[in-house]
Amino acid sequence: MLRILSIFLPFVLAFSAPVLAQDNVYRFSPVNQWDINKTAAYWNPIIKYVSDKSGVRLELKIGRTSADTTAYVLAQEVEFVFSNHLFSPAREKLGWKVFGRRWTPPLSGQIAVPEDSPITRVEELKGQEVVFAGPEAFVGYKVPYGYLLSKNIDVRSVFAGNQNAAFAQLFAGKAKAVGSNSALIDGYTTREGKRFRVLWTSESYHDLALMAASKVPEKDVKAVASAFVGMHRDPVGKAILLRSSEEVGLDPKAYFLPASTADYASYRRFYESAPAALR
Repeated sequence: MLRILSIFLPFVLAFSAPVLAQDNVYRFSPVNQWDINKTAAYWNPIIKYVSDKSGVRLELKIGRTSADTTAYVLAQEVEFVFSNHLFSPAREKLGWKVFGRRWTPPLSGQIAVPEDSPITRVEELKGQEVVFAGPEAFVGYKVPYGYLLSKNIDVRSVFAGNQNAAFAQLFAGKAKAVGSNSALIDGYTTREGKRFRVLWTSESYHDLALMAASKVPEKDVKAVASAFVGMHRDPVGKAILLRSSEEVGLDPKAYFLPASTADYASYRRFYESAPAALR
């Protein structure tokens, strides 16, 4: 019996190894653009489709706030992300690779107040509370706050944890203005019927990037990328995208397309002149 086992065991291990490899689960962490429930409602159907289509198993991993989610990424606890928090000089050294992005009109950082607010100029925010999703938000915090700093408009920054909570605080009167990105402001107006007066708008930036950690095998990255990029051309995938986009107020044409690091050059330009506190 021992002799038989010694002959057949190597073959058993050889055939079982690929099966075990297929059982690997990669963690996917998208930035919290909405509260946890809406973030999960948007992403869970999408990553289930991508997992089924690619044969590469993904599972959603998000923190309570966008800063918590980014902490998972920086601690190397995830393998795939949808983020724009990794383009600073220090974080680019971590080796994350861009393979796609979501098609949306270019995003701009914005500073806004409720439509009926008496505030009509950014300068009037001096000394006032301005609410942001969190300190990691690039277009929604770093870009507008960087502008305020450049104009010597000192405000009291408040971090709500996610953009929905920031909007809620604004309309509850707990802050005079909000920093956000143009797509989320438009989406909140569409979904909740709340109207804003935009006081300032930045230059344009591409939406968040789909990225893979350097430790993920290239064949798995290619399979996942192909599933994301081909999703809107598959009737099943297209229907999922439409439902997910409606759930959060996104443009129904917000599908995924190929991208590379070159598409995010505007982020690097920002960091070249950004105040040290925002790098």
